[in-house]
Amino acid sequence: MRNKTLVFGASLKPNRYSNYAIQRLVANAIEVVAFGLKKGEVEGVEIQTELMEYDDIHTVTLYLNAKRQREYYDYIVSLKPERVIFNPGTENPEFYRVLKENNISFQPACTLVLLATNQY
Repeated sequence: MRNKTLVFGASLKPNRYSNYAIQRLVANAIEVVAFGLKKGEVEGVEIQTELMEYDDIHTVTLYLNAKRQREYYDYIVSLKPERVIFNPGTENPEFYRVLKENNISFQPACTLVLLATNQY
């Protein structure tokens, strides 16, 4: 497994992009952990409802709007990921600045498109 990814804002609903992202990440042999509002499982990935400590997160892919991200800035920065992906609808210039100050790369992009085009 490579590029361990935290899907942040994961949903149990199969019609949500975060759910589909978990499916596609697993299908691409990428190790996945997930955080969401409701505990459950998608493709064998347990969705946590409490913030967990991880020391090997490569990518955080966001599925929370900018306003809801604020309370999680410190947590995400503490994970020291290589990058944070801001999926459509999650763009956040304020958080971009925080990440830049902490030398964490970020990109406004779609995880699903990155996977489909082998750019992940």
